[in-house]
Amino acid sequence: MKFRIRFASHLCGLMVFCGLAACAPSATNKPGANPAPRSDSDASASDARAGEGQRGGTKESDAGSLKQMQEGKSSATSASSPLQDVFYDFDRYDLSADARATLRANADWLKSNPSARVEIEGHCDERGTNEYNLALGAKRAQAAREFLATLGIPADRLSTISYGEEIPVCREQTEDCWRKNRRARFVILQGRSTS
Repeated sequence: MKFRIRFASHLCGLMVFCGLAACAPSATNKPGANPAPRSDSDASASDARAGEGQRGGTKESDAGSLKQMQEGKSSATSASSPLQDVFYDFDRYDLSADARATLRANADWLKSNPSARVEIEGHCDERGTNEYNLALGAKRAQAAREFLATLGIPADRLSTISYGEEIPVCREQTEDCWRKNRRARFVILQGRSTS
């Protein structure tokens, strides 16, 4: 009997300790500080940009979300961009029918511009921890990348990066705003390897 009580006491103590550890403050930077994005690309943001100008008939973007934020610009994708954002439901990374339709259109553009390389940015709304949102953003970007690969886009033309909640396109605390932040954004790279 004493063994059961002692075991239960130790088990409760362990559960309380784990619960407190999970609530510990994060050391990850918050918006306004310098975010630390996670990338599967070996290329650094300071790489020299070769081949600026036209490629495949469309001017390439040299402004990923991080660079736009550093320049004080919005990271919203322009309506005139050949590649459009894919949006996700709260706490999800699976692709909706609308997301798949957008990815099909993006794949059509990529097929007609075979030299274009794209970085897929995964973004989240502000709810959840920084660590959780970085992981969720990575899953969102990867889901988009994998779907494009099933449509015939070579994986070596696609890289992914997660910014989690660090670079929101909208800062209001409303569902409409959060919906805009839960996205995969497609940035056309210039003269940069995505492998």
